[in-house]
Amino acid sequence: MQNDSFLRACRGERPERTPIWLMRQAGRYLPEYRAVRAKVSFEELCRRPDLCAEVTLQPIDRLGVDAAILFSDILVVFDALGVDVRFEPSPVIATPVRTRADVDRLQWIDPREACHYVYAAVRACKAALADRVPLIGFCGAPFTTLSYLVEGKTSREFEHVKSLMFCEPGLFGHMMSRLTDLLIDYLRGQVEAGVDALQVFDSWAGALAPDDYREHVQPHTARLCAAVREFGVPLILFTRGNANLLAYSAEMPADVVGVDWSIDLARAIDVVGPERVVQGNLDPFALLGPPALVERKARAVVAAGRRARAHIFNLGHGISRHTDPAIARLLVDTVHDA
Repeated sequence: MQNDSFLRACRGERPERTPIWLMRQAGRYLPEYRAVRAKVSFEELCRRPDLCAEVTLQPIDRLGVDAAILFSDILVVFDALGVDVRFEPSPVIATPVRTRADVDRLQWIDPREACHYVYAAVRACKAALADRVPLIGFCGAPFTTLSYLVEGKTSREFEHVKSLMFCEPGLFGHMMSRLTDLLIDYLRGQVEAGVDALQVFDSWAGALAPDDYREHVQPHTARLCAAVREFGVPLILFTRGNANLLAYSAEMPADVVGVDWSIDLARAIDVVGPERVVQGNLDPFALLGPPALVERKARAVVAAGRRARAHIFNLGHGISRHTDPAIARLLVDTVHDA
């Protein structure tokens, strides 16, 4: 690997400079990405390994980040359930799964068959990267995946999935367990195809009260993390939206604890402990500010990260589509120089 600083930090080492990559770094803020999207739909892009490789590499060439993340979407795994997802642009599921009869109609296909294009994309990305930087694969966490399946779209209140959890905890637990099995197989296939690290996105865990998260969700996420760590690549767990859940994230068997923007990184390190590797956590909308502010805030995050065993710089969530690519490059350069 020509640049292994990200992998070294995942292992708890301290590279010569802080490694950085950005969630959604291959996306709408890049004009070269928009040029690709002008020719194909999002659904087709996710299923075209050649185009996935092209857009995965775009931020490597433009920004100089220390890791690539596979271009895909957490919901393509629904192909293994026989569930159709449309992106309008947010995901929409025409027939949400909310009853036992709905669950019984799911197909549960081997993801290596149903999502074969994902693994082809991994191989295409690895070939195109030529070991310049590591490639990160990913999936949604069981609760986040289930939330989309039950709600049928992005939600603010999570009425349906919470109702299922509180009113039918047995069915909720059954669905979480089955999805955990599916996601383990899905990530295993990504590792077999060649990814160098994995990230689990629990984007909607913050919708839950801490006690409910601990009772109904944490055991399944912990089982996923424990199984995936056996695959031999570093694992990052990113839980978004409720700083009160960070202590539970720290209990998970993941190599790296991802931190969102809702808590100062120094405070986050106090919560998870200085022996842990952390990733994060600049507010992505800070990149809409002037260059001097971006530099100041980036240096502050780097300084705070020195208190952890190791630190991977990232945003506290995905980069905004309104970000100037030149500012994103400034961020990368500032982190590397800090």
